[in-house]
Amino acid sequence: MKFTELNFPESVLKGIEKAGFVDLTPVQEESIPLALLGKDVAAQAQTGTGKTAAFLLSLFTRMLANPRETSNNPRALVMAPTRELVVQIVEDAKILGAFCPFKVQAIFGGMDYDKQRQALRSGVDVIVATPGRLIDYARQKVFSFDSVEALVIDEADRMFDMGFIKDLRFILRKLPPVEKRQTMLFSATLSHRVMELAYEFMNLAEKVSIEPQQVTAERVEQILYHAGRREKFPLLLGLLKKDPGAERVLVFVNTKREAEHLAERLQANDFKAAVISGDIPQNKRMRILTDFKEGHLTFLVATDVASRGIHIDGVTHVINYDLPQDAEDYVHRIGRTARAGALGKAISFADEDLVFHLPDIEEYIGQKIPSAFPEDDDFCWDYKRSPPRKRAPIPEKFGAGARKPAARRGPPRRKP
Repeated sequence: MKFTELNFPESVLKGIEKAGFVDLTPVQEESIPLALLGKDVAAQAQTGTGKTAAFLLSLFTRMLANPRETSNNPRALVMAPTRELVVQIVEDAKILGAFCPFKVQAIFGGMDYDKQRQALRSGVDVIVATPGRLIDYARQKVFSFDSVEALVIDEADRMFDMGFIKDLRFILRKLPPVEKRQTMLFSATLSHRVMELAYEFMNLAEKVSIEPQQVTAERVEQILYHAGRREKFPLLLGLLKKDPGAERVLVFVNTKREAEHLAERLQANDFKAAVISGDIPQNKRMRILTDFKEGHLTFLVATDVASRGIHIDGVTHVINYDLPQDAEDYVHRIGRTARAGALGKAISFADEDLVFHLPDIEEYIGQKIPSAFPEDDDFCWDYKRSPPRKRAPIPEKFGAGARKPAARRGPPRRKP
């Protein structure tokens, strides 16, 4: 089905044309007609399948059909689990809604507190938000939920995984009754807990389930190398030097410490690399992601928790430098490449410690990952070591070579 076959307003069709969309994806074909009829929708679909466009186009069409009365309070609310996903949804909304008279505002923590607060006071039509800061503004009565006529919960399963479900329930209880608003829920899995949320806060939701033909993306070329822990870095350099198409590489490790160490080694060998970790300030985090999107960085090294919600087109390679301990994380990781119909490559290293997680991963994805033992010419042993980390300075009162006096043990001596 093509977008022109659906009953979209002219201004929405212009946004679709600007985005370059022609044919509907399966989740769009199933969910959009239901949403245009005003029905609540609970849809199961993997990330990268076009669900963002599905709910944005439905929201804009609904709002255009029912012009609102004068009010500064939002008409629609989109809830997402991560800041990066919020930013991505707003960017998509600016393109698809370029010819619609709606103001879309991102609300998330870590930066722009007063700026976001003032934007809400000035009046917005659509809020795209993570739960925490939105609740903060609501409690300050910066805005009201009373005028919300449409709600979208994106990546509902991640809301549970990341501990946001209590905050989400708080927000849902503040909204108008289910009979007075339309609700759309999208999730990678419609598990029991997700459907329980749908039964409680949705009005007889129509269930849409788009099962992928296979768990992992079809256009991802997968390969796994068996290598020792000390061989992984020279193997990484050797493989990438032999592959000139490695232009934007997302590298996954299991710990923040390993992420920092790996990024330092890449930088020491003249590769443009940066780390995404949970404790990086939000403005710096956004700057790193922008640099990666625009090609100023070749490598982005991330842990699973820090990478939630990273949706970047054009990632040519995903490297599982550390094999994930959770089988589901493997699918999440390699799904960062081969987006929007592009090709992608996923390279995994199984060392002597993490190889024990391989059977669970292959059972989960329902296939054997093509594997190999690297040849001698796959390694690059001629590389620079990262500089040693600086030690904490010695307090001046002890001197450069002095040792801190040992604490006296036992009770103090008494004078005779």
